[in-house]
Amino acid sequence: MATAIDIAKVIYEVPDLPLMERTLADFGLVLVERGDKALYMRGTGAQHHIHETRLGPKARFVGAAIEVSSREDLDELAALNGSSKVEAVTEPGGGWQVRMTMPDGFEINAVWGRARAEPLPVRASHAFNAGDAKPRVGASIRVKREPCPVIRLGHFVLHVSNHDESVAWLKERFGLLPSDHFAPPGESGPIFGTFLRCNRGKTPVDHHSMLILQSDTVTVHHTSYEVQDMDAIMAGHDYLVSRNWKLDCGVGRHLLGSQVFDYWKDAFGFRIEHYTDGDVVDSDHQPTVFNGTAGETTQWGMEPEADFFM
Repeated sequence: MATAIDIAKVIYEVPDLPLMERTLADFGLVLVERGDKALYMRGTGAQHHIHETRLGPKARFVGAAIEVSSREDLDELAALNGSSKVEAVTEPGGGWQVRMTMPDGFEINAVWGRARAEPLPVRASHAFNAGDAKPRVGASIRVKREPCPVIRLGHFVLHVSNHDESVAWLKERFGLLPSDHFAPPGESGPIFGTFLRCNRGKTPVDHHSMLILQSDTVTVHHTSYEVQDMDAIMAGHDYLVSRNWKLDCGVGRHLLGSQVFDYWKDAFGFRIEHYTDGDVVDSDHQPTVFNGTAGETTQWGMEPEADFFM
């Protein structure tokens, strides 16, 4: 079985690439390259780019690329029903890929061998003087209201027509593990949502790289980007307010995954999340079943609307 080690990028399509570039810059991404037909944006980390936008007639989510651990993984995936052959990637960063399509039509490409980017400078996280520990001595915190630098692509969330089929498809191809599940309020089943994470053995990974949710509408729910710390979240929040972007839900702290979150809508109506302080787990982590309401998924802060996850 192939082994997913990271989410390489998400892929969107819009009719206006310059507008998407300006939008993503406000949300803290950095331009890699923009041509007549595609736009590539990165974070401060080592992934060559984490967001691809293709020029097209309407705004839509196309899919994602998942980085696998070896060329042999690509060979294995290419042998599965519905997969392309292993082929050279023609976009910036190069590498090799196998193109696949999820049951609902989302484009999922396995990639390996992409060029690594030179990490961009980002300030160190601020030491936090808590009630029982004061590590910041003789130093003050001074932050600006400015675009919140995105470090990396953390996860994306898909609404699908058949939860079980989509989760099985992803597990079969990428060896993903369930971290937690959603069930209807007050009930133990049926499961309608699953958080999936990479399996890197004893090496800690994010609580989830994807969330798959049963829905009557097949679409992306949001794409989520990790930022440095709470000050980055709040300074970025105020900057987005000053730029008149539409707040969707935030700031708050999730129950499942523990992330401090901030959700916004971009120029095309897509939901974007900044997050920090998420859980990390290894292969020993066992999933739980959450059967509360949407409001109960928030520990503190702005509660989502009742249909936020539906």
